[in-house]
Amino acid sequence: MTNPDVGRIDGLTYPHGVAYMAGRFLPMSEARISVLDWGLLHSDVTYDTVHVWNGRFFRLDLHIQRFRRSLARLRLTVALDDEALGNILVECVRRSGLRNAYVEMLCTRGVSPTFSRDPREAINQFVAFAVPYGSVANARQLEEGLHVHLIDTVRRIPPESIDPQIKNYHWLDLVTAQFQGFDAGAETVVIADMDGHVAEGPGFNIFVVKAGALYTPERGVLHGITRQTVFDIARQEGIAVHAGAVSEAMLRGADEIFITSTAGGIMPVTRLNNGIVGPGVPGEITQRLLGIYWKWHDAPAYTLAVNYDKDAFA
Repeated sequence: MTNPDVGRIDGLTYPHGVAYMAGRFLPMSEARISVLDWGLLHSDVTYDTVHVWNGRFFRLDLHIQRFRRSLARLRLTVALDDEALGNILVECVRRSGLRNAYVEMLCTRGVSPTFSRDPREAINQFVAFAVPYGSVANARQLEEGLHVHLIDTVRRIPPESIDPQIKNYHWLDLVTAQFQGFDAGAETVVIADMDGHVAEGPGFNIFVVKAGALYTPERGVLHGITRQTVFDIARQEGIAVHAGAVSEAMLRGADEIFITSTAGGIMPVTRLNNGIVGPGVPGEITQRLLGIYWKWHDAPAYTLAVNYDKDAFA
């Protein structure tokens, strides 16, 4: 029997994913950018990620829309319309054979032919790839809940410096905080903004549940697609959602806490620093939202099915 999570290009097997660069598809292991690319030298790049679950893209249209907004804000150009862009992402997944995949589209500033410091002279580069799906939380953490550490000694880069609505690779604040969290015995971290309000974590938004309502930071954080999906589910279920400033006291006094990311969906938090969140198990509202979230992955209104025709690998 063939492995359903293995793809083929030119008769060879590539279980670790497929990339698209410079107009062609290639094994993920061969995907490279120049050391002179501004994306590497200056982190001058934007990206967006979407996941595929059971062979279906989830909310691909929203991810492409956000990618377009980020490109415009950074004055980057991808010479593909939305249909062509989507087709490339689908083809990466189809060629990989992955039924559960993490799919990324990115655009770097590129390389200047004269090594100029003028970003206008760089030739923008579009890259896409599909790799096996990975989650912020592992299976045990999804079942039992994550141990999150609130870090207040490292502050999130303010939006006046870097707009968090432009998805980017400026993660040194998050990585620095992450190491502090690991040192404290936590599994991941959330950091505060310059005003001391709760912001976000490495690749995820955070929600507080209190008295049956949801509270989540609004300013200085990425407005994630999974975050938006929680808003949509809550509206359907008649659950109040408040997007605004979230204080440390609100976080510590929460009935439930969960985090959201394309890489993992809705993930419960049951320990905060040295304390227990609520009863110490994933809460009722968190579980309710989580169940609906995964049901939506089968709904045609929110998904796009990949056609894994074996002839696509010929």
